[in-house]
Amino acid sequence: MLVVMKVLYDPLCGWCYGATPAVRRLVADADVHLALIPTGLFSGDGARPLNASFAEYAWANDQRIAQLTGQRFSARYRDDVLGARGTLLDSGPATMALTAVALTDPGRELDALEAIQTARYVDGRDVTALDVLVDLLRSLGLEEPATRLLAADSELVAAVESRTAEARKLLHAVGARGVPTIVVGEAPSQRVIPSERLYGPFANLVHDLRVNPGELQ
Repeated sequence: MLVVMKVLYDPLCGWCYGATPAVRRLVADADVHLALIPTGLFSGDGARPLNASFAEYAWANDQRIAQLTGQRFSARYRDDVLGARGTLLDSGPATMALTAVALTDPGRELDALEAIQTARYVDGRDVTALDVLVDLLRSLGLEEPATRLLAADSELVAAVESRTAEARKLLHAVGARGVPTIVVGEAPSQRVIPSERLYGPFANLVHDLRVNPGELQ
């Protein structure tokens, strides 16, 4: 049975980073058609200053994510990213980079997302900076998306707006607020998989994807 699944995410969301290994395993399943849709949660009006109180809050959450998933949050990330004062938590540039990939080589969007997440949470790089994002895309052989990101042409800007609007509309439709959110199926029978399934036994996640809505526990 083919399962259509949409993953609503933000590239600067720690919980989304924690969910990436499970999403990667699902991509390997021939019966799962997966679409990544960025919400723009931390972009535009959602961007926020990286002050000391937010950094402390984020690091505490990150340690919980690490315990649940085994994903790494390095000391360099803590010091050079969370500790960088006068900067913003702004996923707008990363969302545009990922959208450039989606427009030119959509099968590589998850690769690009993983590279951005690793650069931030492990290598401690500033993935709000355009030059860093361009370098990451080029390191993956994604020269065309890198070129489009630098140009920020009108089609790319419009695609970012369209994708984030789609994601927010879908979040509202299913009654979800945060990310990551997994939506299975199509309207009017689409349903949300509990986000905790992304951090538990993989077999439970697969089970919830494949059962009928009335069988969910």
